[in-house]
Amino acid sequence: MPFPLPLLSLQPATLFFTPKAFVFLSRSSITMSVQSDAINPSSQNALQTSQNYPVPLSPPLPPISKHIELARAMSASSKSSLFSLSRDDVVFEDQWLIVVNKPQGVYCENVLESVPQLLCDSAESVAGTPANQLELHLANRLDRDTSGLMVITKSHKVASKLVKAFTDHKILKTYIARCIGSAPKWERITLKSGHGRSKFGAWRVYAASDVGRTLPGGSMVRDMETSFEVLSINGQGSLKEPSEFKKDEANTVVVQEKAVIDKDTKKDEILVRARPRSGRTHQIRLHCQYLGISIRGDVKYEGVYEWKGRTYDGHELHAESLSFEHPVTGLPVMFQAPVPSWASQALQP
Repeated sequence: MPFPLPLLSLQPATLFFTPKAFVFLSRSSITMSVQSDAINPSSQNALQTSQNYPVPLSPPLPPISKHIELARAMSASSKSSLFSLSRDDVVFEDQWLIVVNKPQGVYCENVLESVPQLLCDSAESVAGTPANQLELHLANRLDRDTSGLMVITKSHKVASKLVKAFTDHKILKTYIARCIGSAPKWERITLKSGHGRSKFGAWRVYAASDVGRTLPGGSMVRDMETSFEVLSINGQGSLKEPSEFKKDEANTVVVQEKAVIDKDTKKDEILVRARPRSGRTHQIRLHCQYLGISIRGDVKYEGVYEWKGRTYDGHELHAESLSFEHPVTGLPVMFQAPVPSWASQALQP
């Protein structure tokens, strides 16, 4: 049996802007992660059952995903090393924080690294804090191939407040995703499930009743909730404003069993908006997979790699909007990122 190829992941970094240099508390580093449950899922489930671990309800990673993800990670590392923010990427800035629109295929840490140069070079940068006192920190993170809004704070005090607001689910977030699958019969739906790492480290969906149970490695199944609404199917529909998002309280699915997906049915192009209540790793991607509408290009979670003669370099998921109470002024603020081209194209028949 061939040994599975490694995936590349980046460790978080916090950056200080000093008069002489940019000093990192922890440098971005590449670590190797081997997730072999895609090779032998039956043995994985047998091991979990024998040790009384919860059994994941979503399938293991497709074997092909390892090769594709490795290639994407290497490409993103090269692209990220050359990346620099421009003023066009800045959605908002004041003396306490800066909100930027991260492009697809760039690591968060490299966005953070490029902020000091942007602030030094830009005459439009908001004054108020001397450059040598900036303590830049990522308030939220996005997956490598997820584009959209990132908030970077300029001091430890502001960072701690905003990170706590994200952790306490006090920040409203919306995402848009272009999915491939059978057109859903629902217009709006809310999915409640468990979330955790399986025996070999892959993120998976677990039953809602498994929340709180211990997983291999000592972690626990945590709750995960996402609300979805359909914006268009095969180009028929419209891109409503994020503020118009409405949750259908009556159409809530509490996940307890594996989803039954007919993979032989006609495949449609579906544009959805998602609002995660929790902030679990790969949450929207996992829930789209469970619903049978995996995100286009998301090979890790059964999304198509090739579609209508075109191959995809990454998944089509975009962090569209953020709404929260400003950590210093206390005023309500809402930020919205420009719509990516693939979302606009999804609205064309």
